[in-house]
Amino acid sequence: MTDFPKPPVAQTRPHSFTRHGITIEDPWAWLRDLNYPTVADKDVLAYLEEENRYFDTVMAPLKPLSERLFQEMRTRIKEDESTVPQKDGDWLYWSDHEVGGEYPRYWRRPVAGGPDQLILDEPALAEGKEYFRVGAISLTEDGGLMAYSTDDDGSERYTIRFKDLRTDGNVDEAIEGAAGKWGDVSIEGTIGNIVFTTDGSAILYGVTDDNWRTRTIKLHRLGTSPADDVVVYHEEELGFSVGVELIGDRKWIALTTSDHETTEIRLLPANDPLAAPILVAPRKTGREYDVDEHEGTLFIHTNDTHPQFRLVTASIDAPGEWVERIPASPHFYMTGVTCFADFFIVEGRENGLDQIELHRYDPAIAPTRLKFPEASYVAGLGDNPEYAVEKLRLGYESMVTPGTVQDYDVATGTLETLKVQEIPSGYDASKYRTERLHIAARDGTQVPVSIVYPADFPRDGSGKLYLYSYGAYGHAIPPGFSTSRMSFLDRGIAFAIAHIRGGDDLGQQWYHDGRLEKRTNTFNDFVDVAKGLIERGFTAPGQIAIAGRSAGGELMGAVVNSDPELWGAVVADVPFVDVLNTMLDESLPLTPGEWPEWGNPVEDAAAFELIRSYSPYDNVKAQAYPPMFISGGLNDPRVTYWEPAKWAAKLRATKTDDNILLLKTNMGAGHGGKSGRWESLKEYADEIAFILWQLGVEG
Repeated sequence: MTDFPKPPVAQTRPHSFTRHGITIEDPWAWLRDLNYPTVADKDVLAYLEEENRYFDTVMAPLKPLSERLFQEMRTRIKEDESTVPQKDGDWLYWSDHEVGGEYPRYWRRPVAGGPDQLILDEPALAEGKEYFRVGAISLTEDGGLMAYSTDDDGSERYTIRFKDLRTDGNVDEAIEGAAGKWGDVSIEGTIGNIVFTTDGSAILYGVTDDNWRTRTIKLHRLGTSPADDVVVYHEEELGFSVGVELIGDRKWIALTTSDHETTEIRLLPANDPLAAPILVAPRKTGREYDVDEHEGTLFIHTNDTHPQFRLVTASIDAPGEWVERIPASPHFYMTGVTCFADFFIVEGRENGLDQIELHRYDPAIAPTRLKFPEASYVAGLGDNPEYAVEKLRLGYESMVTPGTVQDYDVATGTLETLKVQEIPSGYDASKYRTERLHIAARDGTQVPVSIVYPADFPRDGSGKLYLYSYGAYGHAIPPGFSTSRMSFLDRGIAFAIAHIRGGDDLGQQWYHDGRLEKRTNTFNDFVDVAKGLIERGFTAPGQIAIAGRSAGGELMGAVVNSDPELWGAVVADVPFVDVLNTMLDESLPLTPGEWPEWGNPVEDAAAFELIRSYSPYDNVKAQAYPPMFISGGLNDPRVTYWEPAKWAAKLRATKTDDNILLLKTNMGAGHGGKSGRWESLKEYADEIAFILWQLGVEG
């Protein structure tokens, strides 16, 4: 590669604060525009733009490689892809992409026969926009009216609009984002699901406040001004958010308010949403539950007695009187329960692997556990909108098996494959091998690792490895299939997923063992997995590329501080790295709701000290760091743009090496990066090109 100009240097400005008797110096605090979410500070914008120019300059010689990677990844994607049609009432629904299209189109046709109807043309809606995303889509019971929400800047403030599918025209109504108008009335932004009442005359929707918190559910009657919308529920407790959904046979609307450890649910009749809500069970710190309904009986999935969850039932007339139906098991982690007319489905994981069980409502009938052929895989319920069904739509894949859509015949117990993900450029599973390993962490805990590699991959330590993880919020990373991953495998690079504590891969306790005062287990597990893979001959120090996004970006920040010599390249997308500052600022969008995950350093000196001990930004030190690729989004409400910007600035000023460090800020996008299937793929191609460059792998 060529010599590059000197990277940008962010100026320092004195700034400090004192908490719990400790003074924190933060000379890059000025990179936060105090008028956020408006970002207009000329110095801030100038620095971000300078970093983006530097990014473009450094990446320019890699553009041919990025383009090759993009094109090869594109050839693995069926351009005119379509989903398997699914019946809902009198219609079959599906979506597709046009050849070359960035966004899907949504279709339906009558079950009884008739022409296809285009019900939502996302490419037309996105035309001319730098960013575009459809949030929720909802239809009335008779399929005559549709409501959908859109976001065109990545800020996650959505606009709800309506479309009359009987006339194929747009109803002259909109519940707009913060800058929208209904006549002369400003309307608050929306987020989350849209739920129609039974007769289709009204919707319930969530409102985002100025801090991006969803604490209010409103009822909008069609034909009236949104200024007259009725507040159905408002959550008073800071840190809790509320969502809305239909359950059971669409007879009940569930209002679920929760933070990261506590749930409270109220039920409303879908045909009378202003009726007095039914409280299922009052909030109790640490108790989580969710609810489905079958013929007047509530099926409640809860962790009230055990972190593996159990299933209880209750009459809707006495929702607090719980009767155990399926006890908690130390071996089976129950992740969800879904009711259908003649049976209910229990999903979970055993030894970290997905399981699906079919239960009859008669408890005397033994449940049926579905069987899957591979030792490591991902399986779960697919799109099943109807209540009375004879076949269940399932999804299945593994690290070597492309995504597969199946129907399970409830009566016969047989699986019918409806579709296997098509890879136009060709795919030969025999070229790859996959294993599920267990590697001991420093405290003796066995950490699962899913790994896939070329059949001829060396086990003498000479190989290159890409290691990915997340490790937070109880979010498991499934060992699924990826066509993009083949760009590593076909260049001789192994790909591994570390199922570290902080996710719930092995159950809720696995999650609890990586949060709050046990947070550092997450970082230690990741490092120890890398060292274990080195010991087993998969790779060597300096030959490992690592990547993580959001809280996974926090993971990247922690492990480059603790063990920089292990990593040959690091990608940290929208990384949550300024943890201490963010958790101290309750005005930020997510902070109060995050305290159960990380701790509350505002009130708790021990939490303050613990977070300060691992917060990546606060622990940057004068040492050699590996090559790093950092990204952020100017409109990101989850990990605000200044977190990656401040981190990059501090790294530049502190590190002792000459390795490349790049910061790219998407100036027109949010937490998810660019929208559209090709634009997002181009971004990923840049990241792969960077990794290949730094690992010394021929493109």
